[in-house]
Amino acid sequence: QVQLVESGGGLVQAGGSLRLSCAASEPTFSTYTMGWFRQATGKEREFVAAIDYWTGDTTHYADSVKGRFTISRDNAKNGVYLQMNSLKPEDTAVYYCAAVYRTIVRVSPESYDYWGQGTQVTVSS
Repeated sequence: QVQLVESGGGLVQAGGSLRLSCAASEPTFSTYTMGWFRQATGKEREFVAAIDYWTGDTTHYADSVKGRFTISRDNAKNGVYLQMNSLKPEDTAVYYCAAVYRTIVRVSPESYDYWGQGTQVTVSS
């Protein structure tokens, strides 16, 4: 069972930046493809970014965050990160990290097996 714990959320003004972190308990973390999703109040959970297992050479972003957000991973630290720049009020949501074992990058929430508890990001205008 992979346990994921997100951190780094908070309140920021539009145009600002935040860096989310997700710590994994799994010692074979490098074998998991990792994703970030978000869910705004009253909306469905949506894909934000994903990074493939092992090298992390392959990444994929939602069009709404492309060029502003960057996903990365550090296998030595069992961590995945989401650097969020030029934040907009519409980025306000609970952000979740998710993991799935050794697969290509996935954008559907149903493709991921393990989830963190989420961290709130609020962007004020």
